[in-house]
Amino acid sequence: MSSGIESADVKEIQQSDSGPVAQECPDAVATPVKRPGGARALKAGLYTAVILCLATTLAHVALVFLHVAPASTVSKRFSPQINAWVYPFFEQNWRLFAPEPDSVNRQVLARAAHTRSDGSMKVSAWFDLVAEDNSAVEHSVFPSHTAQNLLRRAWTSYTDSHGGDDNARTERAVMMQKYLSNIAADRVAARNAGTVDFIQLRVVTLPIAAPGAAVGNRPPTPVENRLLPWWKVTTHGK
Repeated sequence: MSSGIESADVKEIQQSDSGPVAQECPDAVATPVKRPGGARALKAGLYTAVILCLATTLAHVALVFLHVAPASTVSKRFSPQINAWVYPFFEQNWRLFAPEPDSVNRQVLARAAHTRSDGSMKVSAWFDLVAEDNSAVEHSVFPSHTAQNLLRRAWTSYTDSHGGDDNARTERAVMMQKYLSNIAADRVAARNAGTVDFIQLRVVTLPIAAPGAAVGNRPPTPVENRLLPWWKVTTHGK
């Protein structure tokens, strides 16, 4: 009996000498892993970006809706802010659920002038901008909205702001003149791969024949043949 007790005591002493084990520390608590400050900042930045995107989207939808909707007290009161946001990139040519398709065809021609080193002026041939847009749309499965409407809307906005002459009397008229000249200068420079100092436009307005009307061999008589003045531009219209 005594030998059994002694052996048990020796075993307990040996376990004690080997050091404590995990089960012998019931009061130990796992330390929580701290999230680094960079991750918290990234998460906060992501939330901020999402909120800003949602706010911008809602504001854009609200402003465009007020622009295209019938006139109201709100749209009249905030008309300067609405116009500043909509023009020129988000302009609409129709009222809500009431499209206004064009009743004429327009041929927009452009030519450029460049000053040579000897001081003489080199003028290019006329370039049909609308024909290029029509060609890009005709054989495209998914035609670009820019090819379909950029030039057309630029010209419509120009005539709306200038009327029957080419004198810019308002800030918006100056902006639309610059916008139209930049489009033409970029297109001509890309085609001719040269420097553009001046740009000139000529717009020929042709009537659209009524459905079922007999079309002869003669081309339709232009409703308007408008020659715009030379405009000074920088390289590529920028």
